[in-house]
Amino acid sequence: MLGIDYSTVIDPFLRGVRRFIPEFGGIKPGERVLDVCSGSGAQVGEYRRRGILGFGLDLSPDMLRLSRRLYDPDQAGYFTGADARHLPFADASFDYTSITLALHDKPAQTRLEILAEMKRIVKPQSYILIADYSYPLPASFPGQIIRFIERIAGGEHYRNFRHFLKNGGVPALLEELGIKAENTQSTSYGLITVTKAKVS
Repeated sequence: MLGIDYSTVIDPFLRGVRRFIPEFGGIKPGERVLDVCSGSGAQVGEYRRRGILGFGLDLSPDMLRLSRRLYDPDQAGYFTGADARHLPFADASFDYTSITLALHDKPAQTRLEILAEMKRIVKPQSYILIADYSYPLPASFPGQIIRFIERIAGGEHYRNFRHFLKNGGVPALLEELGIKAENTQSTSYGLITVTKAKVS
């Protein structure tokens, strides 16, 4: 988006969220987690720092090169290039899946397909962790800044952002897929909500 260098601009903003997600999720060292639409790989790096078996998946070759350089310099295979709508993993092969700020900019059907795949690859009675814009997004000054950033992103990105908020955000997506949110917590001035959803 906008040619932004994620590792120097976006990741510092999300550092607190990255740290919060494994704590909020209750992820233990040794558990397997797939971070979907992993971008720069920062969430995988946070998992690995804690002894969690974190893996990332992204469709962008540029993001994969960046994430491998930053968080997998030994080429251990932590990152996979694939479409999040068709995760190349067997059913029930992870203890958790996570996704951060990567649903609001997608078309409506794509959001559902991604979450359905995240649900498919986690073990029964395990969890999906979602961090995305809060619904409703606060009308505060920080909230207006987010709206401005999304507006200047333009095109399909902005249309998808508006649709995401207009149609109920993450809670509506989970309801449509029959996934129960066990716990939620807002962070970053109320702009981002982290949701822990249990897969039955």
